[in-house]
Amino acid sequence: MRTKFASLFAALLLVAACETTPDESASTSGAGETSSTTSGTSSENVTSTPVTPEAGPSDSTPSEEIVMAKTVMPGSQEDLVINVGDRVFFDFDRSIIIAASEKTLKRQAAWMRQNSSVTITVAGHADERGTREYNLALGARRATSVKNFLVALGISPSRIATISYGKERPDALGHTEAAWSQNRRGVSTVN
Repeated sequence: MRTKFASLFAALLLVAACETTPDESASTSGAGETSSTTSGTSSENVTSTPVTPEAGPSDSTPSEEIVMAKTVMPGSQEDLVINVGDRVFFDFDRSIIIAASEKTLKRQAAWMRQNSSVTITVAGHADERGTREYNLALGARRATSVKNFLVALGISPSRIATISYGKERPDALGHTEAAWSQNRRGVSTVN
């Protein structure tokens, strides 16, 4: 009995010793990032501007948190994702651009015309059904369809590379149509 109690007490002490206190300066917004860099060597030059909530003279408290708002660098991956959309989706076992995807690709083409020095890589993906080899070929056809659509809208083919991941990099896990539909995609990434 004494040994069990001593073991329980030691385990409790170990857990208590591992506990950390929350960082008061960390963001709790759930955005996933709490800091940004302004280094010239990074491909993502981002500047942060402090934003304080509107508060009256009696509304402020000493522990009030300052939220950092990020300014997105034009021509960056983040700019593409936030302002344009980086992915299009396909029907099952198809590599034909659907109407909903056309809208996104037209926005991507306009964005690429505005950012004339940007090159992208289009990655083709497939859901988990089918063999590895078949899905790699399907992903390649999907990436090529996206590239050809952008080229038809006036983007130089030399600015667009393609790659296929087949079913190797799923975006959504699961064995349902909802998961599969998220994995049948073409994703544009800024080089």
